[in-house]
Amino acid sequence: MRLCIDASNIRAGGGITHLSEMLRAAQPDKYGMREIVVWSGKYTLARLPKRPWLRLLHEPLLDGPLVKRLYWQAVKLSQLAENYDLLFVPGGTYLGTFTPFVAVSQNLFPFEPQERRRFGLSWSRLRLTLLEKLQAVTFQRAAGAIFLTETARQVVEQRIGHLPDKIAIVPHGVSDHFRLEPRVQRPLSVYSLNRPFRWLYVSIVDLYKHQWHVAEAVAKLRLKGIPIALDLVGPSRSRGLRRLRKVMRHIDPAGRYICYHGLVPYSELASFYHQADGFVFASSCENMPNILLEAMAAGLPIACSNRGPMPEILGGAGVYFDPEDPSEIAGALYTLMMAPDKRERYAWAAYEQAQQYSWERCARETLAFLAEVAENSFKCVP
Repeated sequence: MRLCIDASNIRAGGGITHLSEMLRAAQPDKYGMREIVVWSGKYTLARLPKRPWLRLLHEPLLDGPLVKRLYWQAVKLSQLAENYDLLFVPGGTYLGTFTPFVAVSQNLFPFEPQERRRFGLSWSRLRLTLLEKLQAVTFQRAAGAIFLTETARQVVEQRIGHLPDKIAIVPHGVSDHFRLEPRVQRPLSVYSLNRPFRWLYVSIVDLYKHQWHVAEAVAKLRLKGIPIALDLVGPSRSRGLRRLRKVMRHIDPAGRYICYHGLVPYSELASFYHQADGFVFASSCENMPNILLEAMAAGLPIACSNRGPMPEILGGAGVYFDPEDPSEIAGALYTLMMAPDKRERYAWAAYEQAQQYSWERCARETLAFLAEVAENSFKCVP
């Protein structure tokens, strides 16, 4: 079997991490795959592993603007893929003519209209609306579909009505360098305003991430004399950052207990988890919250949004809140801070739960599903 991968729209963030780590852990010979080829632009290909069975093919059009990438995918890719048994589309959008193909649902945002409305009348909202239509067509034509969580499968199915007969739930993994056994949890009395309990929130600053609500929650506790501080890490989009900056100027203009560190290199990210006392995650829209997995693997007590797939991933190993209610967020943080025994119990439960998420598992289950779809499609050919 020969597998080809369309990575034309895998260009940043979690998409590259997923493809790179999955290929790094893959053992394709176990599934009858003698060759895997990936087409993409220079930036993405440079971040993929080198393997004897893996061909990384650069397509100059994929270094260009969106219109060129769409042309290549719709026209050129269909011709190139004819030499292969199955096309794998981890980016979730494919409008070409080649079959069979398997698509991955990596982005749930397009299928959440209430989340899209946060962007008002804007290009971002229009793009997400268009993406929903394109991905709906993709999944309806696919020979198979991979979802990262059961929650995501249900949301997409409710929106588009029909999914392929062959479906798999294959979660992402978490890199080992994030893993750290939970620390002994100390009572709040050992902390002070000069050495506060430090909460960490890692994520892009955007309208559905609600960092400003977390900042307001921390300020509420600080005003009551609770020794608390907040570290925010991640890139930003303009409207989300403006809202966060406005709140920070109002509640902590001197930056004494709320610090936004901006984008941190992936190689340095684990140290932020390992130095934090607790983790807070306030997103209202996720498909597979990799950041939540990282915090679980890092052995941190976690206060978490009650939206989307977060309860599916974290289960009973954390305290939940409404991400748009600062008072409820403050209550969740306070609950954990005041109970070191509960913090330790939740941290260990989350850490142990995180052990089931590995890139080896992701690679194994992905390739097994792709081989199954390819074999089934071959049998169906008259």
